[in-house]
Amino acid sequence: MTNHKSGFVAIVGRPNVGKSTLLNHVIGQKIAIMSDKPQTTRNKIHGVYTTEHMQIVFLDTPGIHKPKSKLGSYMMKVAENTFHEVEAILFLVDVAQGIGGGDRYIIERLKDVKTPVLLVLNKIDQVHPEALLPVIVAYKDLYDFAEIVPISALHGSNVGTLLEQIGKYLPEGPQYYPADQVTDHPEQFICAELIREKILHMTREEIPHSIAVAIEQMKAEENGVVTIGAVIYVERDSQKGIVIGKHGAMLKEIGRLARRDIEALLGSKIFLELWVKVNKDWRNREHVLKDLGFRHD
Repeated sequence: MTNHKSGFVAIVGRPNVGKSTLLNHVIGQKIAIMSDKPQTTRNKIHGVYTTEHMQIVFLDTPGIHKPKSKLGSYMMKVAENTFHEVEAILFLVDVAQGIGGGDRYIIERLKDVKTPVLLVLNKIDQVHPEALLPVIVAYKDLYDFAEIVPISALHGSNVGTLLEQIGKYLPEGPQYYPADQVTDHPEQFICAELIREKILHMTREEIPHSIAVAIEQMKAEENGVVTIGAVIYVERDSQKGIVIGKHGAMLKEIGRLARRDIEALLGSKIFLELWVKVNKDWRNREHVLKDLGFRHD
């Protein structure tokens, strides 16, 4: 194929500005979990967007923030290493909130890289159009962005324009992935993330980031049903009680919601078993982090 462009693009930004929402919209299905809690993305999520003339491999990085644990430090290293691995960087900001300390923190780190940075002004559906110009001016005073594109990731507004702008910065190159492949993560990883999303949603403030999910079994039975066994790790006995709920009601609802999304992902019926185990202070224990897949690149 002649004049085919391809490359890697990082989506960066402070926590909770809509990075996963944008990635899921572009890809057309859920591969990154969405939550109103910050720092829910822990690994680089590779999403693949393919057209006849272009393939973009997106890296959705953890929201950049000041680390408070070894897990937090891992997340920050993942995000900042990504800056040097890609053809372009999308710096996603929340126009409804204006420039914050976290945005300035990221901009200072972007000054150390030579990669083109596109400023993506997200959540334009939440502000009056006249309020956009002062925000654009404020950001332009801080950094020389290659492009500035206002969008609404939630509603898909102007996302097509954003993809066109990204294409300008991609070199000619091969199609790295088949046209129908939307991520390079194994299905087990996405299933675990979908379960974790439901826990974050259901438990609200009680279980902020003290959970991890590991898929211990995933097997297709002869009748076409996929059997999945997953362990939910928490740090304290009290958190275990919250996740299980009275008479197991919370865990049952988490399973019901996760099963719905996983069946949509796999295209088959699933039998989902969930267990909750206490692994004290797991976020600060190196060997536990490695077992759960949190490894430095």
